[in-house]
Amino acid sequence: MADIKDKDMDGIKLFINKIKLSLQKHTGVTQNKKSYESWLSKGYTNTPTVTVIIQSHNKSLQVSHIVAKLRAYPSIELIVIDDGSDFTHTRTLARLMTGANEFLLHSNDLYENIMYDRTLRMANGKYVALLQDDDDFDNLEWIQAAVRLFEQYPALAILGGKDALEFVFQSPKANGKIIQATRPFDFVPAVNRAPMWINRELYMQKLHHIDFAFAPFQYDDYELCARAWLNGLQVGWYDAGFKSLSAGGMRLWNQYFAQQQYEKNSRQLYSLYNKHQAEIESLVQQSHRLFLQKSKD
Repeated sequence: MADIKDKDMDGIKLFINKIKLSLQKHTGVTQNKKSYESWLSKGYTNTPTVTVIIQSHNKSLQVSHIVAKLRAYPSIELIVIDDGSDFTHTRTLARLMTGANEFLLHSNDLYENIMYDRTLRMANGKYVALLQDDDDFDNLEWIQAAVRLFEQYPALAILGGKDALEFVFQSPKANGKIIQATRPFDFVPAVNRAPMWINRELYMQKLHHIDFAFAPFQYDDYELCARAWLNGLQVGWYDAGFKSLSAGGMRLWNQYFAQQQYEKNSRQLYSLYNKHQAEIESLVQQSHRLFLQKSKD
């Protein structure tokens, strides 16, 4: 009975709204509020150099801090993924993202594998940076440095600014270890987020997607790097100089869930790429030698 009453009330509201909109249409009350000139004045660009995607859950204060800095870059598109946040955070982010090239996507706790994949298809930037809501930086040199590296290395599809990683496939639970970098930039087997840069054109041409088999999170970044090397692309690392604003979401809300994902996806990564470890290492070393030769020249 309550459901029937609710449906009746919805029908009444829709009918009243229909009458209201019809009156607005015929009286012309709202016809002068929008114009081409007002649209043009917003300054929207369809071909930004850079898109920054920030995945967030209940951290609107941190995202506001990050976005304020990013707006200083001259050709940037900003996309914030509000993934299952409490309404107070969603409301704050809605008030924050007011620019013509600023977008807020709301999703219902789907996590990074799904939402980064979907948002990469929406992004218009030539180069796309995947960030988390606890990332911070002092200035925008990390963006300028990444753009220079992509321009210098046309086959560079993925560029990480956090850890350089070496695949270790001796067992299903030993999938990677951090490499101590000795240069400001180098080609490496894998990188993790964040920041994790994507050359969007190469991604769309040869990689196409973040592997849904690793959803909702964990090791999909490793898998993407392995797949890049095996598709004739390159993966690089540079020091982005990031620091953390707070504890990451995995440590705050998902400790037990995260452990489950580590175990499940580490076995999956092992089964997919154990037989390709030597090939990937050879491709990395080949790129490394060409990089050193180019540096000497």
